[in-house]
Amino acid sequence: MHDDRNLVEARLQRVLDERIRPAVYPESVPLEVAVWHAPGEPVPVAEGLAATPEPIAPGAAWGAPWGTSWFTVTGTVPAAWAGRTVEAILDLGFNENMPGFQCEGLVYRPDGSPVKGLNPRNQWVRIGSPVEGGERVRLHVEAASNPVILGNPPFQPTHLGDKETAGGDPLYRLARMDLAVFDESVWQLVMDLEVLGELMLELPADGTRRWELLRALERALDAVDLQDVNGTAAAARAELTGVLSSPAVPSAHRISAVGHAHIDSAWLWPLRETVRKVARTASNMTALLEDEPDFVFAMSQAQQWAWIKEHRPEVWAKVTKAVAAGRFVPAGGMWVESDTNMPGSEAMARQFVHGKRFFIDEFGIDNEEVWLPDTFGFAAGLPQIIKAAGSKRLLTQKISWSRTNTFPHHTFLWEGIDGTRIFTHFPPVDTYNCSMSGHQLAHAARNFKDKGVARHSLAPTGWGDGGGGTTREMVAKAARLRDLEGSPAVTWEPPADFFAKAEAEYPNPPVWVGELYLELHRATLTSQAKTKQGNRRSESLLREAELWAATAAVRAGAPYPYERLDRIWKTVLLHQFHDILPGSSIAWVHREARRTYEAVAAELTEIIDTAQRALAGDGDRRVVFNGAPHTRHGVPAGGARAVSGARWTETRERDGGGFVLQNDLLRVEIDPRGLVVSAYDLTAGRESVPPGQAANLLQLHPDFPNMWDAWDVDEFYRNTVTDLVDADEVSLDGDGVRVRRSFGSSTVTQVLTLAGGRLDILTEVDWHETEKFLKLAFPLDVRADRYASESQYGHTYRATHTNTSWEAAKFEACNHRFVHVEEPGWGVALVNDSTYGHDVTRAVRPDSGTTTTVRVSLLRAPRFPDPETDQGVHRFRHALVPGATIGDAVREGHFINLPERLVTGAAAEVEPLVTVDDDAVVVTAVKLADDGSGDVIVRFHESRGGRARATLTPGFPVAEVVATDLLERPTGAPGQGLSVSLRPFELVTLRLKRA
Repeated sequence: MHDDRNLVEARLQRVLDERIRPAVYPESVPLEVAVWHAPGEPVPVAEGLAATPEPIAPGAAWGAPWGTSWFTVTGTVPAAWAGRTVEAILDLGFNENMPGFQCEGLVYRPDGSPVKGLNPRNQWVRIGSPVEGGERVRLHVEAASNPVILGNPPFQPTHLGDKETAGGDPLYRLARMDLAVFDESVWQLVMDLEVLGELMLELPADGTRRWELLRALERALDAVDLQDVNGTAAAARAELTGVLSSPAVPSAHRISAVGHAHIDSAWLWPLRETVRKVARTASNMTALLEDEPDFVFAMSQAQQWAWIKEHRPEVWAKVTKAVAAGRFVPAGGMWVESDTNMPGSEAMARQFVHGKRFFIDEFGIDNEEVWLPDTFGFAAGLPQIIKAAGSKRLLTQKISWSRTNTFPHHTFLWEGIDGTRIFTHFPPVDTYNCSMSGHQLAHAARNFKDKGVARHSLAPTGWGDGGGGTTREMVAKAARLRDLEGSPAVTWEPPADFFAKAEAEYPNPPVWVGELYLELHRATLTSQAKTKQGNRRSESLLREAELWAATAAVRAGAPYPYERLDRIWKTVLLHQFHDILPGSSIAWVHREARRTYEAVAAELTEIIDTAQRALAGDGDRRVVFNGAPHTRHGVPAGGARAVSGARWTETRERDGGGFVLQNDLLRVEIDPRGLVVSAYDLTAGRESVPPGQAANLLQLHPDFPNMWDAWDVDEFYRNTVTDLVDADEVSLDGDGVRVRRSFGSSTVTQVLTLAGGRLDILTEVDWHETEKFLKLAFPLDVRADRYASESQYGHTYRATHTNTSWEAAKFEACNHRFVHVEEPGWGVALVNDSTYGHDVTRAVRPDSGTTTTVRVSLLRAPRFPDPETDQGVHRFRHALVPGATIGDAVREGHFINLPERLVTGAAAEVEPLVTVDDDAVVVTAVKLADDGSGDVIVRFHESRGGRARATLTPGFPVAEVVATDLLERPTGAPGQGLSVSLRPFELVTLRLKRA
């Protein structure tokens, strides 16, 4: 038997492309088209419909970058088409196949009701099936001329990513705008041929089934009269009936298809455009649900649901109807699909609080699945947050993007830092944009790593990133693949149904302990520094705003700003989306983010000031408020006290040049280069800086990754480094030392001061480099095989060595407020107020000692997608804490992020609402209950990784104490006391009902 598979494949593709697909629309007539270009930002639907358009013809240019054009198409169905199916073909000038990354449209009827979205894979609008002939057609299209940012080749710098720099030249040319007859039989033949042709290529070359499909395809192609495709399509389909009806083998892999459109809440488009993307996709999906009874669609991100409700009530009505039918499924239970590495403890918790509460309030649905297909790795503190929110399952596929190590499981239990385990699934299809292609499904079956003990996996099916969702072609393919020999068996079902089956068949899956580190996109911990600083500052201000507003409400009867805090939290949570906080969006997104964070800071500061003035009263005392969770300078955590006196620092010249800073805990020597050559712990009698080395060393690397500029830093960046040791100025500045340097087109000014047992370093960089990476290095005289970095509600350990490829791949990692390295009995912490990326390495010195070097990542300068990334002035604050225990690191990390606030007033003291008698127990939130009852909510956790016994003492009368979940729903018996025993990193939320 000769092998003619390639010949059949080539024949199939040509006949499909040149004869059969064109015959899906055998007859057409042009529509009349007119257009009105909105003069600025998008206008309300009613305004767009009421505008007066001007004629435009196919081939005409339209669409300035980020503009909106309202097209009106009109026509009449020919009388000769009576009894046939007719569709409008509306091609806005799509110039690539991928939906969501170019021009898009939403079709409306004259009454303003939405019909469906338009994109390169969805250009049709059904007019009638069948038509009577003579119908007048009038449709309106709200078209967005979004520019192609990603480009071909991709990652090329462009100024199209901001409306302020994109220019005004039209980007698109109007293409086909027709009424056309839709031939259902030919379309079904296309689906048959595509499914069988794709499946054939995935089957073993010498297998019987492959040859059966090949011969059937030959017969079908022979049955097609290329001069009369429409008249012979039925005969061709008949030749395929046998092979399409052969059932799957009993052991076939089972795929749960979930209709999906992963829509980035911002990325290569601004937030305002995502509002419209969601409306287009939701319109498409509700229309598809009406046509396809087996189809199920899931949408995550409560923020996107809220946008539909607020901005597109007509779409919302369709969505709510489909939700009630159980076919449009809220998924994920989070406000957005956020980054999970950088959000702080409370922010990560509030993602679930606000997300789950939205779905509960709107639909009575409390989903248990966390849906994060595209997030760039997962912090080890996340499992207990998921559990504390009342959820128990996680889905992602992003770890399949790792470049060094292949993750060993697809279904497993993920164990977090406190021991909580979450049932987790990575779809082996390795995409959240599954299109039901034969290659994708065969890959899922071959790739599935849990064969023999499990056989179910999930496939998120639909165009995503920029939206679009599932198409009728995908649904048609899935129908053929429901039970087809040689293919996995495909069933549409909600995520919960898949997880129930997966858990039932795999009761004892393997366990993965610790973070789910993505071996890619490591630079997202540093890119767009001001976005990251805005996030950290907002988190700290929200903590204080809730604390002081609650204290003022209980102590002084002040009103609690429920609605304002709710709104601000949602704003901050939105900006933690996994392409905003990571710094991987276009310039427009980050320009707006900076303004938003400034407004958030101003409003939260006003809330804090109002509450503190109410607590301090009128007077001229210096009252210091301490928002940190530990006592500081005699001021209790969460309280205030009138204070006097000053802390002292001795400054003197250093032998050999430079200066010495000293107090009763620490002596620091700064040499003439402005580098720290000694940081001596006076209490322990221990030096921090290795002999012959220097800390506070700025280092500059070239930074041009192989791809994904704003996302990636590749390990070879370390091959070249410039130590910035030349100083323009080293001088005394009050109680500190000022150091100024210049390099390239940039300058750095640092001020080094002592604050108790820590060396504070304020760094101001006027940054004007491109494709460079700026690090701040601290070599430490510590021998450590591992180090700790703060994560949500605790910390995680990583190796300092590279024994295995898994450890070597973590050459850039995330921390929150601190990194801590130690030998038994002595350690050093490096704390920060706004940076996340860092690396830790170890080296053996000539004297046989070991140096552990901690480097914080300050700035990058990628040129895509924002060609001006991070240009300008930035300020960072770090502190070196010699002799620090892990508890000291926790405490100092909070102190640097929550500075004391000085208020002039009459109060000698403001008693905290709650005190804790064990410093290992850290209170992360004190607030009033969200239900408006006036009860006080206290959230706390064990912070050092050990056991703790603590007593919480309320500063107000308490009638009852109830343990709750993150949503403040009871989980424990009423009457639970205030003495608690905590496991390592255990998280607890209590409701203190006021007497």
